[in-house]
Amino acid sequence: MTRVNSAEAKKQLGQILARTARTKRRVMVTSRGKDVAAVVPIEDVQLLEEIEDRLDLDEARAVLASVKREGTVAWKKIKRDLRL
Repeated sequence: MTRVNSAEAKKQLGQILARTARTKRRVMVTSRGKDVAAVVPIEDVQLLEEIEDRLDLDEARAVLASVKREGTVAWKKIKRDLRL
């Protein structure tokens, strides 16, 4: 994976973006020798969002199943129990 420091990334941002779009390879941006950001192909971001959506959907389904099994608790009871 290519690494560039933040000063170099600032100077070459257009080139870095074009190269990333063309080659589909990530570029790590460093500051003081540490990785601080990445320029990634849009396909990587789209895939990550799809994975997050699937995880959210799985979690929502689990919560709905739990509600069907166990029922719900009235908001007034929650406030009373928490002394709100």
